[in-house]
Amino acid sequence: MILKRLEENLTVCRLKNLWCFQADTPFFFLARTDEEISLVCRTEDVPAETAAREDGWRAFRIQGILDFSLTGILSELSAVLAGRGIGIFAVSTYNTDYILVKAENLDRAMSALAAEGYDIV
Repeated sequence: MILKRLEENLTVCRLKNLWCFQADTPFFFLARTDEEISLVCRTEDVPAETAAREDGWRAFRIQGILDFSLTGILSELSAVLAGRGIGIFAVSTYNTDYILVKAENLDRAMSALAAEGYDIV
């Protein structure tokens, strides 16, 4: 499996409302539930007013399009990282999955996954 390390510095935040975020940025994940509105975006694109935010995230993605019938992909990745004491924040899209780790853990995470046979690009 090929994992691509992304260059963006990311922030995970909770928004007060949808209108505070301009969705014309090149990279973001937005989720709305009955309890909250969550946004993951490049740190430079965080809205001025948020209910809460946590900076300092980096990400990698599973390359290619994942079939919905595949099972255990996130479980395997998270187990490798959990075994090294690295927490994750996972985001899934229609095509693939993204794993976020704190910036200070990114190199360690990539090394751990490479040691387990994952190809890193």
